[in-house]
Amino acid sequence: MCSSVDQTANASNMVNAISQASRGGASFYFAPEMSVMLDRNRARAQAVIATESATPAVAALQKAAADARIWVHLGSLPVLHEAGDGRLANRTLVIDDQGQIRARYDKMHLFDVALSTGEVWRESSAYRAGDEAVAVDTPIGLLGLTVCYDMRFPDLYSALSKAGVGTFAVPAAFTVPTGRAHWHALLRARAIEAEAFVIAAAQSGVHEDGRSTFGHSLVIDPWGEVLLDMGEGEGLGFAEIDLVKIEEVRTQIPVDANRRNIPPEVKRY
Repeated sequence: MCSSVDQTANASNMVNAISQASRGGASFYFAPEMSVMLDRNRARAQAVIATESATPAVAALQKAAADARIWVHLGSLPVLHEAGDGRLANRTLVIDDQGQIRARYDKMHLFDVALSTGEVWRESSAYRAGDEAVAVDTPIGLLGLTVCYDMRFPDLYSALSKAGVGTFAVPAAFTVPTGRAHWHALLRARAIEAEAFVIAAAQSGVHEDGRSTFGHSLVIDPWGEVLLDMGEGEGLGFAEIDLVKIEEVRTQIPVDANRRNIPPEVKRY
């Protein structure tokens, strides 16, 4: 996607894509981070951001999932946090094929960086970080929920893997310079380390708010093979997930069986 600042337009595009995905035989639709609204003008954005239950796009996507009889991972959207302190959550929702919300996850690792290109991002100035790792049973197995910058923190993926996760969702809105340098490498590493599938739907292009995102939505198998790379631009891609591949790889290289408990303190000389 190349999401705009208009929640209604973005949701309409997603509803159409959900229907198209279902007609194409898909059992699951994945969207990128901030699919419902992407706007770095925080004053303008916060004027229209509501709680999850009061966000019309959520109800529209629930209905679309039920109508198309398909599971929907809406990537993420900004919502007013229930804590009531005025801050936001960058929230993932997973909706089943009956239109019911089956899981929600708030992005744990907030993007507070200053790049050499001059780009500066301070998500923590407006967002509350999530404090729970989340997985949900789905038609493609136990799905671990992560968002974008989370991918740089392998401990999260290790914890989810130990809980039985075999597939990870990593919706993203990666910057162009970090995408060129790290996107493929980090996501292949997470798939290889966890011996799991990685599904990373990505924002792509020049957005209405002026930012540019890297694109290259990926599906990666547990061996680290890229099954789908959508390159730049908007569109809908299809990939087949063969869950047997997880056990095939884990049988060859039994990482969990070989794993040692690392002491919390490092002995230093």
